Amino acid sequence: MKMKKIITLMLVIIMTFTGVANLFAISQAAVLFLLISPGARSAGMGESFVAIADDATAVYWNPAGLAFQTGREVTFMHANWLPGFGAATSDMYYEFLAYRQYFESLGGTLGANVTFLNLGEMNETSEDGPQILSTFNSWDLAVSLSYATKLGENLGLGVGMRYIRSNLAPIGAGEEKGIGVGTAFAVDLGVLYKFGFINGLSFGMNLSNMGPKITYIDKKQADPLPTNLKIGFAYKALDTEFNRLVIAVETNKLLVHGRDDFFKAMTNSFSLPFREQARSMISSIGLEYVYNNMISLRTGYYYDEEGQVKYPAFGAGLQYAAYRFDFAYVAAKQGHPLADTMRFSLTAGF
Repeated sequence: MKMKKIITLMLVIIMTFTGVANLFAISQAAVLFLLISPGARSAGMGESFVAIADDATAVYWNPAGLAFQTGREVTFMHANWLPGFGAATSDMYYEFLAYRQYFESLGGTLGANVTFLNLGEMNETSEDGPQILSTFNSWDLAVSLSYATKLGENLGLGVGMRYIRSNLAPIGAGEEKGIGVGTAFAVDLGVLYKFGFINGLSFGMNLSNMGPKITYIDKKQADPLPTNLKIGFAYKALDTEFNRLVIAVETNKLLVHGRDDFFKAMTNSFSLPFREQARSMISSIGLEYVYNNMISLRTGYYYDEEGQVKYPAFGAGLQYAAYRFDFAYVAAKQGHPLADTMRFSLTAGF
């Protein structure tokens, strides 16, 4: 199998389950696993979390959320990926591990995380037939470090730096100049503001995956990173001793335009007519109810018109002392790649 075919296969698979709206843009971007949202808690809320970001998963959702967190916390999530594809993806899985800690000497909070997507075992076949020459594992990995601090009582700013390694295929073929392995670096910028004049209302924004293109074969075929803009609001509609209810809304826009570098792509992504821009945005809404700081019930809805990815999500959580277990279920229609996707995460504070 030629290297270009291997890479194309990987991109098609990832495009199917990321649910990113602009299909032309997504066909040009690489390392799309960076768009997979971690944390069963946020998944159960339809992936509406940028304006909440109040646990260790803030390193993904909005690094500015770390500014309002103290103490230490670690969280881990596991998910078998694309169960809707059956045996073809039985060995695909996603792992996310994050840690955050407040440092008084730094005047803020540091966060770190590792993201790993196993794409399973692949075969190298001969050019003139189905003969299997060798087998190899394909995977993607990202390691991130974030820092956030408060600029005033209600405003938090955060920045994240990320190292990315994509190991699609450790071999080359034909006239190709390289192998299917690429590395890149990216930066995230986040803002979280809590409105003082409306108690319980917050605004969040995160611009993620800004960085140079990633090269697999040669520089002429380099692909842009999936630079993405998240904007959202959250409101604590109920906040008493035993009952809490949070409502969150969010929209996402992928800032990829052809093979432009990310500065030019961000500009060109907003040059389209408003109607086209609205169609390319992904919207979500989520609710979380917490009783007595122990039991959580969640629901949400994910809406991607252009990508035709629309589904409700449900979740639950159980907290005991400093430990929290979360579960989420995606209720996509049967036959959809995301159907029956379940996510589990464990969080511990200390």
